[in-house]
Amino acid sequence: MSNFRGSEERPEVAARGATRREFWQRAALLGAGVALPFYNEAALAQDVKGLANLSPDTLRLNANESPVGPCPAALEAIRATLDQGNRYPFRLTDEFIRVMAEVEGLPTSHILPAAGSSDPLHRSVLSFTSPTRPLIVASPGYEAPEGAARFVGAKVVQVPLRKDYSHDPEAMARAHPNAGVIYVCNPNNPTGTVTRKADIEYIVANKPAGCVVLIDEAYIHFSKTATPCVDLVNAGKDVIILRSFSKIYGMAGLRAGAAMGQPALLAKLRGYGGIGFLPAAGLAGATASLKDKAIVPDRRKAAAEVRENLFGWLEKKGYGYLPSEANMVMIDARKPGRAVAAAMLEQKIAIGRTWPAMPTHVRVTIGTQDEMTRFQTVFARVMDS
Repeated sequence: MSNFRGSEERPEVAARGATRREFWQRAALLGAGVALPFYNEAALAQDVKGLANLSPDTLRLNANESPVGPCPAALEAIRATLDQGNRYPFRLTDEFIRVMAEVEGLPTSHILPAAGSSDPLHRSVLSFTSPTRPLIVASPGYEAPEGAARFVGAKVVQVPLRKDYSHDPEAMARAHPNAGVIYVCNPNNPTGTVTRKADIEYIVANKPAGCVVLIDEAYIHFSKTATPCVDLVNAGKDVIILRSFSKIYGMAGLRAGAAMGQPALLAKLRGYGGIGFLPAAGLAGATASLKDKAIVPDRRKAAAEVRENLFGWLEKKGYGYLPSEANMVMIDARKPGRAVAAAMLEQKIAIGRTWPAMPTHVRVTIGTQDEMTRFQTVFARVMDS
């Protein structure tokens, strides 16, 4: 069962080692909208030189966006909200929570809506790490949690992925005896590789007391072998699960997502300002997407076909890559990845950034088949030049 008390817990305790004054200073900064070092995939993509203002004819394979937009039912629901833009979307919020709870098999009290998954990701790190409670992450991994940890003075401990590019459960569980958050992205960003459910369960069972396991499932709908961890929430474990509508649902620009966890854990996230309130268009689109039972299997199949075609081409050309099950792939360019990305951008194809742990690899988002054919032509030209 959860080691955490309810939302009545004292602010200095909820802040995980911070003083009362530090806690309220952080809350004030967040509420005031001060520029903070918190990033989502879009912001991290723009941080690469030349990507902030792409021309309309540039192929965007850099931010793990979907190559297709919201499903027809979502578009219809979004349009229906436009003439009600003068009203706060209380009804839409309640409906979204109810539908997502039904889909995931959770009580409605265990669902916290958010404008994408990055907001609750950052709030989780702010809530449960501190100068005495580090953040544990995989390397290479999604960088966003690290900015939030450093903002509160928390140490970041990077644990290398295993040889199969999955998370190392034993190493992560023992990385620090007083860890505040262990972050697991499954499938992992940037590698697209899967960590077995049993390994995640090992982390949950062997983590330090009071530590929260933050499980980011933004890409899980693309995978055939990754297993959702919602049952751990129902079992009362100290886990928070993140979901996003920015990926397979094609709603990155509409900002919709959710955190799932025990109410006492979710209550901590509310302590840093308003959360649980999405724009009406995002709520309507997300709810309609959840009701569409075909969108996930259909888009998973389509993405897998394009991805496997790309893998076949890479193998034929002799380029190394990691066995991704997500909508991105790490390709070994056998030369500095930043230089390759710059050369690709000159040819009007934007690809993803590199990671220090894999400096010759570039991350490429999976687009449509036509887009990947264009990518292959330019990538081969850049590699040969």
